[in-house]
Amino acid sequence: MPQRFELLSLGVLLIISSMLLVAYAALIITRPDEVISLIIVFFGVWMMILAGLKINNPEKYGRRDPVLLGAGILVTTFGGAWLIYIEGTSIIISVALLLVVIGILAVATALPSIRKK
Repeated sequence: MPQRFELLSLGVLLIISSMLLVAYAALIITRPDEVISLIIVFFGVWMMILAGLKINNPEKYGRRDPVLLGAGILVTTFGGAWLIYIEGTSIIISVALLLVVIGILAVATALPSIRKK
């Protein structure tokens, strides 16, 4: 089962990359660094979707779904912050976005352990 999800993720990454390269060639996306940041954003979204798919098919020794979901959120946020910075806004806004999302994930991770006590 792990091989199936790895191959599926590789295929999705290749499809995302090829679609964004076609958009760059068609001048829909004008900068190469935008292509890279959008690949990161869309792959982070795929990681969140994959976390939802794995709920029905858990792996015995695989990553837990919340870990994959959190990683997907962080990857998407990193790509989004980079894209915001590329578009000409201040780097402070990008760093603030990253810090807010990391803070939200930290609080969301700590809440279940607080409720158990």
